[in-house]
Amino acid sequence: MNQRIPIGTALMVVGTLLLLPAATPGTAPVPNVALVPAAALLTYGTYLVGTSEGGRPV
Repeated sequence: MNQRIPIGTALMVVGTLLLLPAATPGTAPVPNVALVPAAALLTYGTYLVGTSEGGRPV
């Protein structure tokens, strides 16, 4: 099994969990500074999973 898949999946889960407070109505406003790392983790995790196999990335 390629090591990029579990690492990318974990980063996507963490990034999604960090974005949830901003998407949940009725919670305190989340500063944009806190959303940047969450989006970066989600993006990089998606990149790792998307490029884990050989050939052209989708």
